[in-house]
Amino acid sequence: MYDVIVVGSRVAGAPLAMLLARKGYRVLAVDRATFPSDTVSTHYIHQAGLSLLKSWGLLDQLVATGCPPVRNLNFTYTDIVINGMADPSADGIDAVYCPRRTVLDKMLVDAARGAGAEVIEGFTVSALEFDGDRVTGLRGRTADGAEHKFEAKLVIGADGANSTVAKQVGAEVYEGSPAACFVFYSYYEGVDWGMQHRTGFGEQQFASWPTHDGLALVAVMRKRDRFREFRADPDAGVQEIVDQVDPEIGARLRDTGKRVEPFRPMLYPDNYRRRSFGPGWALVGDAGYHKDPFTGWGITDAFKYAQLLSDLVDESLSGVRPFEQTLAEYQRERDAQSASTYELTQSISELSLSPYYDSVFRATSMSPDYSKKFFGLIAGLYPPDKFFGEAELAELYEKVGFPSERRHLTRDAGVPA
Repeated sequence: MYDVIVVGSRVAGAPLAMLLARKGYRVLAVDRATFPSDTVSTHYIHQAGLSLLKSWGLLDQLVATGCPPVRNLNFTYTDIVINGMADPSADGIDAVYCPRRTVLDKMLVDAARGAGAEVIEGFTVSALEFDGDRVTGLRGRTADGAEHKFEAKLVIGADGANSTVAKQVGAEVYEGSPAACFVFYSYYEGVDWGMQHRTGFGEQQFASWPTHDGLALVAVMRKRDRFREFRADPDAGVQEIVDQVDPEIGARLRDTGKRVEPFRPMLYPDNYRRRSFGPGWALVGDAGYHKDPFTGWGITDAFKYAQLLSDLVDESLSGVRPFEQTLAEYQRERDAQSASTYELTQSISELSLSPYYDSVFRATSMSPDYSKKFFGLIAGLYPPDKFFGEAELAELYEKVGFPSERRHLTRDAGVPA
């Protein structure tokens, strides 16, 4: 009998298994993949996520893999340009990193094993086990075809948007909105643009950031209804988008950029929150909560809520409070803590700005101090209620001399304040 079984051993499941094993619990983590293994990803880890890696004793390991630090960010929306970097975090982190998932996930799986968790790779879950409506364990097969059955006090699904655990327990979506766009990305040599996140006119975007082995990830985004047209010739489509958003960078891509791996197309899932707990089970990572990758918060959120869930599960396993209380608190806290990022991501991932966000970001671009706060907001270091506070925005508009008829102080008013 295990204390906890974690289904899925990537950026949510592996840290969760590691943290619980470090507390002395008997933990089993399973994954259908064998590591190192790639997966579709933004790669991006915000300073808030890096702070968690540091607290777990893993940041130095990540840095030692040769992933280059990024210390200047460039965010554009049509003709709005915001350039800079957040202040260092409280623990001194002054950069972001964008590691290959083959490297990051293997590091996290190894850390879970090192903490004492049992990890079975190449394991496919076939069904959960129930006693009435309570999950009591699972059944599945290893890569050699052998069947296995395991029991646990708690089974946690960290198995992504198409979570087997979520399907088996009937975890319903209680908040959601349709995904707006598709993404194509690949890895390139000869790209030295640094970190770019540029949304142009015509509802299209490109982004790039450096990763392992001297390569850069280059990604493009357009509305979903153009997916069929784009995939007919994605190399031409990437070049066209970069040319249209930034002709100078487009010329550099044409002259020196060379794609070295196949494209990863992604019609990503809708934005949603699923019920993430019940008798004998819980969900973490994309299994329970997913939003558009536009703001790059997937990995950081996976870390953040793995830590939250591990702390609360520890309370129940140690006899402080029953699971009915701690798992309900986990979902409430996750939703409360992620609310501002979830709302912001949905608002700006449509590749067009509302008058409110246009005014706020345009004024931000005119202030180096507020630009730094913007990147602090994106990094999870600066509170949203202060960045979007009416008094703070009024002061910003006044300081940069923003036209009075275009000053929006609230998201909902729709008219200048």
